[in-house]
Amino acid sequence: MDNVVLVSYFVSLSILFVFGLHGFIMIFYYNKYRDVKHTPNKDFEPNSFVTIQLPLYNEQYVVERIINAVCDIDYPKDKMEIQVLDDSTDETVSITARIVEERRKEGFDIKHVRRSNREGYKAGALKEGMKNAKGEFIAIFDADFIPQKEFLKKTLSFFTDEKVGMVQTRWEHINGDYSILTKAQALALDGHFVIEQTVRNKAGFFINFNGTGGVWRKSCIVDAGNWDGDTLTEDLDLSYRAQLNGWRFVFLKDFTSPAELPSEINALKSQQFRWTKGAIETAKKILPLVWKAKIPFRVKLQSTFHLTNNIVFPFILLAAILNVPLIFIKNSGPHHAYFAVMSLFVLAFVSSFMFYLYSQKDIRTDWRKKIVLFPLFMAGSMGFAVNNSRAVFEGLLNRKSEFVRTPKFKVVNNGDSLMGKKYRSKKLGLSVYVELLMAIYCLIGVASSIYFLEIAALPFQILFFLGFSFVSLTSIKHAFSKA
Repeated sequence: MDNVVLVSYFVSLSILFVFGLHGFIMIFYYNKYRDVKHTPNKDFEPNSFVTIQLPLYNEQYVVERIINAVCDIDYPKDKMEIQVLDDSTDETVSITARIVEERRKEGFDIKHVRRSNREGYKAGALKEGMKNAKGEFIAIFDADFIPQKEFLKKTLSFFTDEKVGMVQTRWEHINGDYSILTKAQALALDGHFVIEQTVRNKAGFFINFNGTGGVWRKSCIVDAGNWDGDTLTEDLDLSYRAQLNGWRFVFLKDFTSPAELPSEINALKSQQFRWTKGAIETAKKILPLVWKAKIPFRVKLQSTFHLTNNIVFPFILLAAILNVPLIFIKNSGPHHAYFAVMSLFVLAFVSSFMFYLYSQKDIRTDWRKKIVLFPLFMAGSMGFAVNNSRAVFEGLLNRKSEFVRTPKFKVVNNGDSLMGKKYRSKKLGLSVYVELLMAIYCLIGVASSIYFLEIAALPFQILFFLGFSFVSLTSIKHAFSKA
């Protein structure tokens, strides 16, 4: 039995090690291509017709904010069409209808598009809007975004290159300092946008449209096969199909699209579940095409890392489970060589730390204050292992599920509250109880590490305990707090 535990733990950490060390590779490319700049066409004239699509589903708190922000974009009214793709089933419908009518009277070409069902979910709504879209370019914003006035002028200037099919802007966080939960999310997203998206784009690797805050050339969407609802990450799917067809993408790190982060943990869990499962579904669909394509080997390799990195979550969970018996095994038998080798795996932790450190130093003047949150972020990632592992297994087993949108509450400032807000989940799934049991189990690991004076193991035991405790208890708190 000891050998089974030792081998399983070694395999788990080996996989985590490979994906963890990828941070060093990203940092290498980050420094190598630091001076590469995407240069817009300075002679660009705003004369292209643009369709702005706003996919909605029950967004009564933020629908007015997003429509007003889009109407405030600095672009000629006669060159801009706004499609509010509203699949809502509550009072959002009447609120949207009123705002659209008010804006139409002000001279905006704005339409309230309704469907009889949610077939294809967001992908279906975008595809439906495409049927009547008049624009040569299609800009897309989710309801939680607040586009800047210069958005279209900043992004469209890159489309003077006929090979450019999509321009993506970096997400900024209007409530990044609202709570511990939003601070951890901000750190995670900054790593993705500042390092991953930037590096992959500059180095010639494939990147992805992030579902919002970007602009597509309409002909690129059509050429790539249009939106498809067979995965939960329609944006990732279409992005790869387009780039495999030869289209070039541009990522703008230095121009941002502000957005509201989920402030309620059960909303965040549903978002993370959708992203994780959708990425696995997309990997199964797209990776065979990537490896058959006539593209450089290095692009194929990076695409594989990009599409499969969520596979780490089951191995994070397995490592958490095996951590406890490992302490007893180490103190009951001659396994010194094994544990000496295992100590090398700490490099993956260093790699991850450096990855997020570089991202914060790049865009934050107060990066020192931000990076101290890294242990909290790591603990949170561990705590989400149950939720995201379930998503991985469902994706691998082809279990289809509904596109559960992430509710937005217009909670931005410290004085804002979730109290009295609709859309909050009052149901606790089985995963919450598993997370709570894992927290208790990992507490045994903490106590065992202290008892056997396993000082090197103690920090990771504490991170697992804090992660599962925070995620489970916060889930219960948010579910049962007064509505």
